[in-house]
Amino acid sequence: MPNKQRIVITGIGLTAPNGNNLSEFRGALLEGKSGLQAKEIRHMGTKAAGLCDFDEFRYQKRKTRKRGTRAGSIGIYCAHQAILDAEIDWNTVDKDQIGIYVGITEHGNVETENEIHELYQNELNTDFWSHHHNPRTVANAPAGEISLNLGVTGPAYTIGAACAAGNMGLIHGVQMLRAGEVDLAIAGGISESPATFGIFAAFNSQGALGSHENPELSSRPLDKNRNGITISEGGCLYILERLEDAQKRNAKIYGEVAGYAVNSDASDFVLPNSERQTECIHKALKNAELSANDIDIVNMHATGTNQGDIQECKAINNVFKGTSAHINATKALIGHCMGAAGSLELAGNIPSFEDSMVHGTYNIDELDEECAMDNLVIGAPVKKEVKTILNNSFGMLGINSSLIIKKYI
Repeated sequence: MPNKQRIVITGIGLTAPNGNNLSEFRGALLEGKSGLQAKEIRHMGTKAAGLCDFDEFRYQKRKTRKRGTRAGSIGIYCAHQAILDAEIDWNTVDKDQIGIYVGITEHGNVETENEIHELYQNELNTDFWSHHHNPRTVANAPAGEISLNLGVTGPAYTIGAACAAGNMGLIHGVQMLRAGEVDLAIAGGISESPATFGIFAAFNSQGALGSHENPELSSRPLDKNRNGITISEGGCLYILERLEDAQKRNAKIYGEVAGYAVNSDASDFVLPNSERQTECIHKALKNAELSANDIDIVNMHATGTNQGDIQECKAINNVFKGTSAHINATKALIGHCMGAAGSLELAGNIPSFEDSMVHGTYNIDELDEECAMDNLVIGAPVKKEVKTILNNSFGMLGINSSLIIKKYI
């Protein structure tokens, strides 16, 4: 029998292109405030991107930041904000019993590109190659930077799960708490993608880089005239605890992890498989002991690519057509935050447990008929009592994740 020990969310720390805490982020989603802007990308010219504007030096010294990475600085900011939000007495907690589980797409590209650029500026003299290169580019770097900053001596590692990584960080945190490996988990996802030209060039070569003369309109999931992904950075880390531990310290509880599922398409490098996505959603519902009729919000992955959106809409219709579930998507306002996407987009919906509002899906001027779904919220938010949220997050090489959070009662 699966371990169904109750795991709850007691803290949320984030930075997004349109907000540096949950209140700002939620307000922007309800108001339709975009965080997308024009950015000069090396070798690529001006492109639309989602950039965060948080204080990198609020929780770390300049010297440490110089040694580290943008992804690490995002993670450090989010972790501190989550701890403060959870009102944890950091001086008394056992650092050995804390786990850090950070989902990420790619890591090390930014630092490597910058160092190669400097190498060519100095006639390929490798004496200029940074001695910080190795610790910056190892796969565990972002989680390791958070661990160093916080003095956490429990397990700290990254989880590579493409654009499903934000959900996967949370799922892994739940699993480790239920396994008794840790007593508190800092879990979620982060991304530093706009700092590298390679990801822009690759999506451009693929014909999947979102563009528009107005950068705020570059990301248009489900719209008939969508043309691809707007690359963004961001992060969202959660404090996860066993329910009894949260109750002992009278913690504020945002919600409870009801269920989840992860599977793989095993069919294509980049093209999603709606049948496998459908299976993933069904498995998450089964894990949560819920039916499709029990779900109030379905937050789509909805990247703004042609086939990506169509395949996901097929999966959602396979499961939720004819139910009362309301469907929304977030990337029109923040772009694709890659490894942070799942955890950020989930956070943007969690306040609906309290304010009973479902935020809208923006930049849909003409809905693609192949993306038509029951109860799709377009534009202004709608009023609805919300007790359950299902968050979809899918990634390249066919990794799918569905995570269900329910209102704590």
